[in-house]
Amino acid sequence: MIEIKDETWAGSWPFAPHYYVNNGVQLHYVDEGQGEPTVLVHGDPTWGYLYRQFIPSLARHRRCIVPDHMGMGKSSVPPTPYPYRLQHHIANFEALMLHLDMRDITLVLHDWGGPVGLGFAIRHPARLKRLVLLNTWAFAPWPGGPLPRLLEIIRSERGDKFVLERHGYLEPALQGTTYHVEHLTPTVMEAYRAPFSTPASRLALLCWSRDIPTHISDPSYMVMKQIESGLAQFARTPVLLLWGMRDPVLGAAVLHRWQEVFPQAQTYMVEDASHFVPEDAPERLLAWIETFLAAHP
Repeated sequence: MIEIKDETWAGSWPFAPHYYVNNGVQLHYVDEGQGEPTVLVHGDPTWGYLYRQFIPSLARHRRCIVPDHMGMGKSSVPPTPYPYRLQHHIANFEALMLHLDMRDITLVLHDWGGPVGLGFAIRHPARLKRLVLLNTWAFAPWPGGPLPRLLEIIRSERGDKFVLERHGYLEPALQGTTYHVEHLTPTVMEAYRAPFSTPASRLALLCWSRDIPTHISDPSYMVMKQIESGLAQFARTPVLLLWGMRDPVLGAAVLHRWQEVFPQAQTYMVEDASHFVPEDAPERLLAWIETFLAAHP
């Protein structure tokens, strides 16, 4: 049996694994190509595999870094600091970026990757050169309207059994908020399921949904508020907004919020895409990103 660290899922993930240990957490990342860095950060319940179709093209002319958050992908699932909070993920990402001495970074952020990547960026604004946001948020309280039923289940007392024992979250989340569900082939779904094969490996899936700050009393509320307050320092930073308009979680209202925060941003709305826009429209997103990079040397 091939170990997950060596698995390529029928060649769809041909990238050599790299690891960095921060406070006992083994963080996996892809490191392909040379030159100015583009760092692509996933959210929940995915891992770096989300960007598999972006890496080869971007790495032709740049250094392409794709990390996995702790408890996800090929990173380790530490017993502490459970329950994982936003501050812990930011600290891990920050440690990796400083270890690699990343400068002139283009951050590509999706879902929870937004708060994590921007949490790093507000602490190290001089290291950020460009920003690409894909169906994400960095606002407190939660800006996306009522939480979907799936997230409400996870945040309830039933959540532990639903996520850890029944593995009831990942597939409904991916298939329910990908517009072109035909892109989620058996091989793709196998790759997304692989890191979460046992109840003990699903801790991060449980924690992310429970950490969404909807009220000032929530543990990560002030961290998210601090990130939101720090966004103004990127008023002159080139920003690209790529948005799946069929997203029931982070819809048009959240896109408009970003446009208010970053009036200098260039926006492309993808009408036939939902929340997992990198799965729905990878070729279009990649073309827009490469054009954006070339326009802001």
